[in-house]
Amino acid sequence: MLSSLLKSREAVLAFAILVLVALIALRFPAFVAPSNLAAVFTDTSPLIILALGQMAVILTKCIDLSVAANLALCGMVAAMLNGMGVPLPAILLAVIVLGAALGAVNGLLVWTLNIPSIVVTLGTMTIFRGIIFLLTDGKWINAHQMSAGFKAFPRAAFLGLPVMAWIALAVVGCFALFIARTPLGRALFAVGGNPHAAVYTGIHIGKTQFAAFVISGALAGLTGYLWVARYAVAYVDIAGGFELDVVAACVIGGIAIAGGAGSVAGAVMGALFLGIIKNALPVVGISPFWQLAISGSTILIAIAVNARSQGKKGRIILKQAEHRA
Repeated sequence: MLSSLLKSREAVLAFAILVLVALIALRFPAFVAPSNLAAVFTDTSPLIILALGQMAVILTKCIDLSVAANLALCGMVAAMLNGMGVPLPAILLAVIVLGAALGAVNGLLVWTLNIPSIVVTLGTMTIFRGIIFLLTDGKWINAHQMSAGFKAFPRAAFLGLPVMAWIALAVVGCFALFIARTPLGRALFAVGGNPHAAVYTGIHIGKTQFAAFVISGALAGLTGYLWVARYAVAYVDIAGGFELDVVAACVIGGIAIAGGAGSVAGAVMGALFLGIIKNALPVVGISPFWQLAISGSTILIAIAVNARSQGKKGRIILKQAEHRA
């Protein structure tokens, strides 16, 4: 039983998180206070939501580097709509639809033009940031320009946790059901695991990748509102570089960068692992400027571990199929 647990990426990661928390608590016991742990989870909620969307994309052998820019654009639009007096439910619906539309742009370019996803999303990442600048002329929207209800919703407490944390938990539950119980969820694994076999079973690779980008975009749109409302500020460079943390959370959680392998639990724990580290850095006196270096290092280490654990792949005996059939 112990050997099987050691082979489980999720079990090893859960043990690593417990050890990390215990080491931090040895120096700062207040870190493990329930209120502080709840605050850490709330701070990590945006990363958890985005990591699940990124997981859907990575499973299909793609990557979405535009999620942070999507978040920023949707968050700015949410703040602007709030300034126009639009009700909060309408704002939430608008940013989710907008985020999904931005994700659809990525998906269409990857699907119809067969452009590598890393190239597409690097381009749209810059375009989305540019659109924010055009909409605002580079100006910020600050707390005093936002309504009280707009800012209060993600911070409102329910059963000891802010609404933001409950939304993250709801997204995790829904995404787990989606991955395990729906044809599209299973198709994500099939497309990434063996695209040639997927074609022979009737799965459309291009449409599946397109759907993954739409899911990622919709979750980025939702996170855009949560981010802007919680921190009460919106500007062009909001969440700058956050896409690196999102990818790192997925890779640390065992989502194979080559596609076709991973779990919801792994993605969530990868995000929590990063979230705990980022919350602990100021406590132990490490400069926040090291965060990007730490994230990059964890990506490289996790990719190396994933590559070794996957072992050698079997031969593909099916005939070469059209990649975009």
